[in-house]
Amino acid sequence: MPPLLQVKDLVSAFDTDEGRVTAVDGVSLEVHAGKTLGIVGESGCGKSVTAMSILRLLPQPMGHVLSGEVLFDGMDL
Repeated sequence: MPPLLQVKDLVSAFDTDEGRVTAVDGVSLEVHAGKTLGIVGESGCGKSVTAMSILRLLPQPMGHVLSGEVLFDGMDL
């Protein structure tokens, strides 16, 4: 059975006064129907930015998804 959610090589960044800062670099994950995925890590490691990138909720205009693919039930988000 294919995964319900697939994230492939997600890269997200923020434009700052000092230049572009990459916050998420090459994240890939899969979640199958009926399963739960927990993402853990130190403060500032990109957990929230990963979630916001998947949901297209990065703060605008400074947040950008630079590359990668997000598929939900086979549909490209």
